[in-house]
Amino acid sequence: MPRTNRAESSRTLPLALEMLSADHRKVERLFAEYERMKEQEDESRVALAQRICTELTIHMQVEEDLFYPWLRENMDDTDMVAEALVEHASAKQLISEIMAAGAADEPYDAKVKVLSEYIKHHVKEEENEIFPEVASESEELDELGQELAARKAELMAEAGIEDEEEMPDVSAAGRPRSAQAQRDAARRSR
Repeated sequence: MPRTNRAESSRTLPLALEMLSADHRKVERLFAEYERMKEQEDESRVALAQRICTELTIHMQVEEDLFYPWLRENMDDTDMVAEALVEHASAKQLISEIMAAGAADEPYDAKVKVLSEYIKHHVKEEENEIFPEVASESEELDELGQELAARKAELMAEAGIEDEEEMPDVSAAGRPRSAQAQRDAARRSR
């Protein structure tokens, strides 16, 4: 199978898969930035690692609240969903250890590195095995994408962080909505 450019291929995905893929790319960039910062001061690395952990926590919560239940209803073989949940549990354990640590020392860097490797494995399975199996359900996934975007905006607001890479949101009329309109929709849905 020929490899396609991820940016190009993500434009053809249903909204839910596009949003989850965008989150994957964002976290990949943050992990790469952490690797480049290893020689810098501890405080900036700790802040970046905490941002990574917060982004992952929100992403996993959105998947567990909405995407995985949808997958269980729409996939014949749900073994991959069960495996993804086990991978989330492992990632959450490492996230709790990283968030509780006070300084970026060698063991801290090792935990961030292992978390990065866990996430790379998880993303590969999700994007190469799960997404292709359900991508044909584009109308349902576009609707689910609206729910995912609203839930993510709600969780980001609760965490007190802005998502500088907001996903395009589409109104019922099929026109893109602004990031502010997305946040307003999330507040109304509570």
